[in-house]
Amino acid sequence: MHAASAEDGLRRRRIATRLAPYALALPACALAAVFAYGVIVGVLQGFGIMPSLGMNAFTLDYYVQALARPDFTASIAYSLYLSAVSSAIALAGGVLLAWALCAVQARTAVRMLGLQVPILTMHALVALAVTFLFSGSGLVARLLADPAAQSAAQSAVSVVGDPSGWGIVAVYAWKEIPYVAFCAITIMMHVSSTLGEAAALSGASPARTFFSVTLPLCAPAAVQAFVVVAAFSFGSYEVAYLLGPTYPKTLPVLAYMEFQDPDLVNRCYAMALNGITTGVCALTAAVYFVAARVQRRQEGSRD
Repeated sequence: MHAASAEDGLRRRRIATRLAPYALALPACALAAVFAYGVIVGVLQGFGIMPSLGMNAFTLDYYVQALARPDFTASIAYSLYLSAVSSAIALAGGVLLAWALCAVQARTAVRMLGLQVPILTMHALVALAVTFLFSGSGLVARLLADPAAQSAAQSAVSVVGDPSGWGIVAVYAWKEIPYVAFCAITIMMHVSSTLGEAAALSGASPARTFFSVTLPLCAPAAVQAFVVVAAFSFGSYEVAYLLGPTYPKTLPVLAYMEFQDPDLVNRCYAMALNGITTGVCALTAAVYFVAARVQRRQEGSRD
């Protein structure tokens, strides 16, 4: 009898051991299901399907209306401009930051802490900090507002609502430069400690070593980070909403404003704008993956 009970207990423990991973994965599956449900509902609403309002017919009218907006061209051009400029600055700044940290041989803890703090900070908080510093009544303007520098204070450009979008670019650069550096620094340290030293022993200068050896080998990781930053900055709305001009507005801001309309039917219009934004981001990612695959094939054929 004792042997039977021990065997039952062993069987239960085996079953519990097998089921434990699935039980631990249930919270993540629940979150994924909620996210998937929201995405599916949003996509269906973009095509005019809202069963709660009795709208069950598939239509492209909302996409047509979104593309025919008078300000659509200006909005998508402005979104692409902000994404391209901020991503280019993040790519260049991140690679240089990673190279500088490798050059000074910063300790791992200090390096990771310095890179992760900006990454973990919310974009909205950084936007508010930039507003407090560089708005028309911000700290910088107040410091300049003395009798000796009155003209400088009056000529200062406010970060809020400036059509050039330099405040938005500054927020994305402050956030994304450490992200690019975080993605590239591990590979760059390995390259610098092996091939970089070999190039230096062969007589190559530090600049030549960086541009001829380190940078080409780190390019794939840096370009991957660039695509992530470009897609995020194109699809993000909070920074452009807080710091962007009255006209033109980015596509995500237009979608957010249309979603806030009291008329629930207008959500279909907002989801159509979101669909266009998602399509542009997906197209950018697809172009990158195709180019990366072609590059791998060319490298394989050379080998």
